Amino acid sequence: MFQSALIGFLPKIKKISAFLAILVLLILIRIILTGGQEQNTNDWENPRVFAINKEAPQATFISFPDLKQALSKEPRQSPWYKSLNGRWKFNWVPKPADRPLDFWRPDYDDSRWKEIEVPSNWELQGYGIPIYVNSRYDFAPRNPQPPEIPHENNPVGSYRLKFTVPESWKDLEVFIHFGAVKSAFYLWVNGQKVGYSQDSKTPAEFKITPYLKSGENLLALEVYRYSDGSYLECQDFWRISGIERDVYLYAAPRTRIRDFFARTLLNPDYRNGLLNLEIEIVEDGLPPAIPTRRLQVYNLTASLFDQNSKQIFLEKKTFTLKPGEKKLINYKGEILNIKPWSAETPNLYTLCLELTDEKNQPLEAVVRKVGFRSVEIKNGQLLINGRPVYFRGVDRHEHDPWTGHVVSEESMIRDIQLMKQNNINAVRTSHYPNDPRWYELCDYYGIYLIDEANIESHGMGYGEKSLAKKPEWGPAHLDRMQRMVERDKNHPSVVIWSMGNEAGNGINFEEGYRWIKQRDPSRPIHYERAELSWNTDIYCPMYPSIEELEEYAKTNPARPLIMCEYAHSMGNSTGNLQDYWDVIEKYPALQGGFIWDWVDQGFAKKNEKGELFWAYGGDYGPPGTPSDDNFCCNGLVAPDRTPHPALWEVKKVYQPARFELVEFPEEAAEKNKNEVRIKITNKYDFLSLNQDDFVLRWVLLKDGQQAADGFIPCPEIKPWEAAKVKISLPTVDLSSGNQVFMNVELRAAREMAHGLIPVGHIIASEQLKLAEEQAAVKASVQTEQERQAAAKTSEKLPKLKIKENKQNKNEFIISGKDFILAFNKAEGRLISYKFQNVELLKDGPLPNFWRAPTDNDFGNRMPTRLKVWREASLNRQVKSFQVSQDKTGQVVVRAEFFLPSVEASQTVVYIVARDGSIKIDNEFKPAHPEKLPEIPRVGMLLGMADGFDQIEYYGRGPHENYCDRKTSAFVGIYKTSKEEQVIPYVSAQEFGNHSDTKWLMITNKDGYGIKFIGQPMFEFSAIPYTPEDLTLNKRGEKHFVDVPRRSNLYVTIDLAQMGVGGDDSWGARPHAQYLIKPQTYSWSFVLQPKNW
Repeated sequence: MFQSALIGFLPKIKKISAFLAILVLLILIRIILTGGQEQNTNDWENPRVFAINKEAPQATFISFPDLKQALSKEPRQSPWYKSLNGRWKFNWVPKPADRPLDFWRPDYDDSRWKEIEVPSNWELQGYGIPIYVNSRYDFAPRNPQPPEIPHENNPVGSYRLKFTVPESWKDLEVFIHFGAVKSAFYLWVNGQKVGYSQDSKTPAEFKITPYLKSGENLLALEVYRYSDGSYLECQDFWRISGIERDVYLYAAPRTRIRDFFARTLLNPDYRNGLLNLEIEIVEDGLPPAIPTRRLQVYNLTASLFDQNSKQIFLEKKTFTLKPGEKKLINYKGEILNIKPWSAETPNLYTLCLELTDEKNQPLEAVVRKVGFRSVEIKNGQLLINGRPVYFRGVDRHEHDPWTGHVVSEESMIRDIQLMKQNNINAVRTSHYPNDPRWYELCDYYGIYLIDEANIESHGMGYGEKSLAKKPEWGPAHLDRMQRMVERDKNHPSVVIWSMGNEAGNGINFEEGYRWIKQRDPSRPIHYERAELSWNTDIYCPMYPSIEELEEYAKTNPARPLIMCEYAHSMGNSTGNLQDYWDVIEKYPALQGGFIWDWVDQGFAKKNEKGELFWAYGGDYGPPGTPSDDNFCCNGLVAPDRTPHPALWEVKKVYQPARFELVEFPEEAAEKNKNEVRIKITNKYDFLSLNQDDFVLRWVLLKDGQQAADGFIPCPEIKPWEAAKVKISLPTVDLSSGNQVFMNVELRAAREMAHGLIPVGHIIASEQLKLAEEQAAVKASVQTEQERQAAAKTSEKLPKLKIKENKQNKNEFIISGKDFILAFNKAEGRLISYKFQNVELLKDGPLPNFWRAPTDNDFGNRMPTRLKVWREASLNRQVKSFQVSQDKTGQVVVRAEFFLPSVEASQTVVYIVARDGSIKIDNEFKPAHPEKLPEIPRVGMLLGMADGFDQIEYYGRGPHENYCDRKTSAFVGIYKTSKEEQVIPYVSAQEFGNHSDTKWLMITNKDGYGIKFIGQPMFEFSAIPYTPEDLTLNKRGEKHFVDVPRRSNLYVTIDLAQMGVGGDDSWGARPHAQYLIKPQTYSWSFVLQPKNW
């Protein structure tokens, strides 16, 4: 088409001048080459334009006029620092064409503008819509065409702020710092355009000295929600906009310390510190009114102080600078007997840099904390300070339920405290550089960091369309990596650089790898999409199976495997974590991983009733707004940092000590010694266990009750070594068949982690079974004997009476002393259980095979695959119903059901004793088990009457647990209530289970109720919801608060429930050993009146 158009146009060219002819031809050729599309002219649609007039990246620091002030004050107390956070004038429009074009003019009338808090995300201030999508582009979810941005859907925020500059800064250079702005912005000062910036997660700094005036100044900012940079910011989080981090001014002398790189490593034997400083000094020149000076002489002094303020390094260098010149000053030194930095021992030193003139008058001083540590890969392992370490990690998004991506220091410290208290030692800053304060806190408290560049182009896929393979996007990729490295290079907590996340692999990441290696060879580089290509030092897969881990480890690999994401903790999840770590600790090449993820990314919102709930994708905007529902809620903690039960399992699996029983009490008794011997393995990488820092507590449990307890000194145990301790016990009689456990706890003997871990905090624990298996069997047999003895006693009670209900012939009544039972023959069930005329049940027990689907269940299509079991629970046919009375006076009620959806029979036998107790025997028998899928649960469901909401049980607790997530839930006797059993996961789903339960009592406030006794054990939940109440049609369909809470408890008594899984939430099922196979099952339990 274009060729014919060109041929038709050629005769007309002869009528035009030769110059115009050539010009027209060039235009036509350009049209042909560009496919008729107009070339983008906007900076925010040009991948080659991502910074105009921005300062080069540098380390984070604020300088002072002299060293005395720098050592005695916090950076924000510097006289050369001025915060601009606060209320700014603000205007918002939905598209660029509507923006006020001349708002940057000093005389512009902004009196009708509203105000907005800075920093903040404007969508959470009422401007625009928060959007959550996982891997799509929210502005182009179906057919992204980089670098194009939709002009009709690109909100623009215009900001104005009037400010003054301190008079004392008049001879200084003044810079403005924007910690993070999403996604692109232009800057004006006093009506003059200063520059432009992209990369929404690293600082944008501009020198504004030439634009300032004395008195009042005007700052104007034009922020675009979307830009071509948004194609590199397709992370799995809320897509929201605005000025997200601190804005401040800082000043410095014209001859100043522009940047410094403190390489603080260890020598080859890891005893001494190697200090290698590279300091960049710049001379910004003189104002035009001042004539050029002669060559200036300066002094730069570098010093280092230890934790006791003792100076351990001092060196002064003299140099000259010309106006406009920059110079690198280097220092090297070896510090003897250094205290290395690690997450367990976060030893920091104070580095001081002081710049003076030739008369030794102070010009500038900088003080920063540094830590000495080495990171290297040797023999296929990642070593810190010469030792292989385990990354007991989590992935963490910056998230606050009220302020979005604006995270306070208090919130950061709370996160670190929870992590330290739950044995988490590492964080991946998924998927962007975090607020600079986060790194300082991790340096101080001790957290390993994988620092990740703000690059994810997930929506473009990993094939030929991937931006990783497009050279024109190369500079933008590299700039983001460089800005991360330069900003964070002095933090000891940063032990690994990550080039980005889920952005494909190609030339742009190859160039990034080369640059980082050249700039900082002291840290390994991580990039998941490189897989086993050369441009990653670590094999860091996402969500590998245990089998895949083991297969890799057996190949004697040259690179360690550290999972950048695993154990997807969406909703009721994080099963089989211990199974992963059993394999991890088996092979040297496996060094842990990062659980996805730390916090549910829900926003605080209220419904029409005024009830607070956590909002997720789809809760904002009109129909058609892109959304991936609640897939943003995968945290170990809720948005407000309330721990989910899975966090207790993480704490247990990640704990830094192992306890093993090496001698049973009866064996010791044969030696006339009443003692238990326990082997303790120290799983810290650097800390030794000792009696000054730690103490051991033991608790002896007999049938769930505390029989004895005590404290013993913690022995000296070096990292990854073991020792035995002896614990003296009172006499333990195993012959009676009692269940005997010993709980062992490693506790903090002093405050640790700078006070985040209090004295007495349980760091590690284990429950050791002291009874042999034979004794355990005796215990269950004796329970049955006790039941038979109780039956004989009941023979003294009146014989039970059976009669038909005259008002309803489908019902019959069994009565005894103080109790009445009612059965419905048509339904085949117990419908009433009264003692002293008080109803105990609202709904009698019925067979139940269904659980409300969890988020993981939805991911593996469980609601569809296993729907026959839901139907089996809801639709049953009564085939027969028989009532008889035996010679002892007990009444036997036998109900036989047919479950058509699974072609199975279910027999329920009620044996009613004279004392009112009921033994319920169940048998489930499928006709064709080979045709059936796995079963969600096998058990019964019943509803307690109102008022019976006090719970006591002998089983695993105190927190919720499942067959694949119960190592942290110890067997004991626990008291709780209806409210305490409610686990409000963000989206409605199964919750509240307790495994390995011997008995359960549910009573009213006066202690009257029902005791459920296992034969020998069962699993249970007791919550004010039925499985049907919590069953959704699709994942995320309802928030937890949307499900009406019942007034009474519904109790599941299960032979078994399948595991919750946790490998991922988009297909993986619970591991095979935690599934329930379709086969014949028989189980029993007893209902016994309590305190009547």
